[in-house]
Amino acid sequence: MKVAAIVPAYNEAERIERVLEVLVQCPLLHEIIVVNDGSLDATAEVAQRFARTHAASNKPPVRVINLPVNRGKGGAMFAGATATDAEVIAFFDADLIGLRPEHVCRILKPVLEGEVAMAVGVFRGGRLSTDLAQILVPYISGQRALLRHLFTEIPGIERTRSGVEIALTLHFRRQHYPVAMVIVEGITHTMKEEKLGWARGVWARTKMYAEIARTFLRYARLSDLRHKLLLKREE
Repeated sequence: MKVAAIVPAYNEAERIERVLEVLVQCPLLHEIIVVNDGSLDATAEVAQRFARTHAASNKPPVRVINLPVNRGKGGAMFAGATATDAEVIAFFDADLIGLRPEHVCRILKPVLEGEVAMAVGVFRGGRLSTDLAQILVPYISGQRALLRHLFTEIPGIERTRSGVEIALTLHFRRQHYPVAMVIVEGITHTMKEEKLGWARGVWARTKMYAEIARTFLRYARLSDLRHKLLLKREE
């Protein structure tokens, strides 16, 4: 099956290249798509330069999609998913630290072997703050592989912004699609407070949690509504 890695990126000029360097080394990938989500820094230029540098190599090609305005993470992921004909897509954050090609292959393997519809990479041994977050709420991890058509079928997924991972989780749970949690050791990511400073970082984190909460409530209500409709049909 054709496999595409999708990297949604917003203001990640200083960090995205190290993630792309790892992805092009993964033998299971056929293409890598960077979705520049209306960045205000040089994210697009860094990604495009990387793509040109590797264009003549035998590594998977890198292409860059530039969104004119910020659509949020869900919108960027949807733009990448609808820009490829790959049967399997894998999402990776642009600010990862410690990612290795074997991590990418490990997340992809359960989906490619037909064991599950989605595999979620869960951090361990990176650093305490990210390890703890993924112990408490592993389903918010941005590192995951899945069948593309199952992603694009989710109602309103392109409008979920930072709530995209919880929307994925709730949809797959509601549809009873099999999911695997895959431990990936030694990975962490740059915290918002490190990127933006303490005050702006806390504000960005609060905004992210609010988007996650709104998405959870919306998709939970959809699940309840569908359950009630099914009960009525059975009556």
